[in-house]
This record gives sequence, structure tokens and C-alpha cells, in this order.
Amino acid sequence: MDTLQRYIALTMVRATVGTLLALVILLVFFNFADELDSVGKGDYQALDAFFVAFLIAPRYLFEVFPVAALLGSLIGLGGLASHSELLAMRTAGVSLRFIVAAVLKAGILMMLVSLAFGELVAPPSERLAQQIRAERQSGQPVLSTRYGFWARDGRAFINIRTIVTGVHLKDIYIYEFDDHGRLTLATHAQEANYQGDHWMLRGIAQSQIENDGVQTRTLDQARWDSLLDPGVLSVAVIRPTMLPVWELSQYIDFMRANGQSAIDYQVAYWLKMANPVATLVMLFLAVPFVLGNQRSTSMGQRVFLGAVIGTAFFLLTRAMSYVAVVYNLNPAFSAALPAAVVILITMAMLRRVR
Repeated sequence: MDTLQRYIALTMVRATVGTLLALVILLVFFNFADELDSVGKGDYQALDAFFVAFLIAPRYLFEVFPVAALLGSLIGLGGLASHSELLAMRTAGVSLRFIVAAVLKAGILMMLVSLAFGELVAPPSERLAQQIRAERQSGQPVLSTRYGFWARDGRAFINIRTIVTGVHLKDIYIYEFDDHGRLTLATHAQEANYQGDHWMLRGIAQSQIENDGVQTRTLDQARWDSLLDPGVLSVAVIRPTMLPVWELSQYIDFMRANGQSAIDYQVAYWLKMANPVATLVMLFLAVPFVLGNQRSTSMGQRVFLGAVIGTAFFLLTRAMSYVAVVYNLNPAFSAALPAAVVILITMAMLRRVR
């Protein structure tokens, strides 16, 4: 970038970073307030609630980045317009394409940082938050992976492949060990339901391991007295937001291979794929928005209108994701529609800018 483009880009970056931090801090505060409702369950304390809310911040940074990019670019470019710097640039012969290029170069740099947070930092951070929440509330060590939920129950280790709800489980493996750490009983159940104070297993196949061999048996159903709490299982479900793109792809294949619906994870996959495009679209929108109203619109009006547009875009994106899940729409279409609408609006506005 030459000096002028670098100046425009740095102005936008500073404004966007400040806006992004403000939005993330606000969302973390709201999340912390929600987490306080769970304080007192088991050993879950206020400090744990704050730490959990803080660990989810990287996901918020990724999700609200398109909105922050729009607001930041409106503030940055609006500041240049308010000081007549953009007018001076245009008078000196700087083309609209030159300004758009500077904006997009800054946007690409910020987008790469956002992607790093969204794909490398946010998933393990949110998994850790989930693990801390579940362990503190249950008082038991737990682990969630894309291959299921793991927990220890006395001398038994439990692997639940599918948590439909906190009280309805599918594909459960139970491995029981003796005092010397030797495996004595391996149990697989097709499903389990919580009934009052115990679990009821159904479709059971067991292998009893003894010194002289292995004895196998099958049962239609059996009572299972376990310390697993349905409330803990509800919060331990692997949510799509906790997986990076490559793991989402693997998880979708895994669920399809097991005959399970993967629509939630397909929607999450395409939303993550569409997020970088949405960021560039938001930055693109800011250029005609500012250049077309340099004199008639104040800084406060720009920020307010930008907040309205950004909020509408964010809500539309969320709404389309819910619609895709409920009505089984094409996930790629539902993720791309909000960005496509904004692109059409931006192109129409650009034609009015001289």
C-alpha cells in the first residue's frame, strides 16, 4: 500500500478495533449475567461464571466482527469526511476505486485476524468453558469431544455418543473396572432415559470379562444407577459453535454415517464460511454510505444508521439459520442470503456516488 492507502487503512483499523472491543465487552457482560443464574449448582461460583463468560469472548469476536467492521469503517471514514480529508482526496484526483481498495485491504487484514480467533482460539476456549461449567456443577471430571461425552462414575468410565436431551441419551458405552484397574464389564446400550432418580437402559449388550474368558449377554432393558446429572448433560452437548470448520466437516460426515441429522452443524459450517464474505460486504457498504452523504449526514447519524444496519444484518443472519434448521432449507443458501442482500444494496448506492 502507498502512504495514502496506509493512512486510510490505519484509520479504519483503529476505529474497528475500538468498536469490536466495546461490542465484545458488552456481550461478555450479558453472558456473565446469564451465567450467574447457575451459581450455586454444585461447586459453581461467581468466579467460575466470570471465567466461563470470558472464555466465550473469542467466539463473540468472530461472530460480531462483520458488524464491528461496518461501524468501525463508518466511524473511520466518517471522521475523514468530517475533516474534509475525503473531499480533499477526491478533489486531488483520488478515485473511488482507490478508496475502496484501501478499505478492502484493511478489511482483509482484520478478517485474517478474526478468522484466527474464530478457528484456532474460539473452539478450544469454548470447550474449556463448557468443561469447567460441567465439572463444577457436577463435581465430576468430564470431557466433551466430537466422538461424544466422557465422564467418570466411581470406578466406571462412560462414553455417550449422542445426547439428544439431558434426559434422553443414545449410543452409550459403560466400562467398569475393579480395584486393580482391570476391565471387568463392558456395556453398550442403544438408548437411556432418565426416570425420576435413575436411568433406564434399553437395547443392552454386555461383555463380562473373567480370568477364564469373556461371557456375553443381551438385555431388553435394565436400571442404571449413575451419578450423571441430566442438567450437566444438557450443558455438555457439543454445540456447533465449539467446532472449527474442518471439525464441523468431519462431524457432519460422522453424523451422516450414523444416520443422524446434521442440519445444525451444516448451518454452522456455512455461517462460518460466509462470515469472511460478510465482513468484506460490510466494509464495502461503508464506502458509498459515507461518500454519498458527506455533507448531509453527521457522525452521530452515520453511527446510528450503521448500528441499525449492522443489527438488522446480524438478526437476519441468525433468523435465517433458525429457518434453515426448522424448515430444512439449504444451509449454504440461508447463510449467503443476508450478504447477497447487502451486496445488492451496496451496488445500488455506489451508482449514486460520483
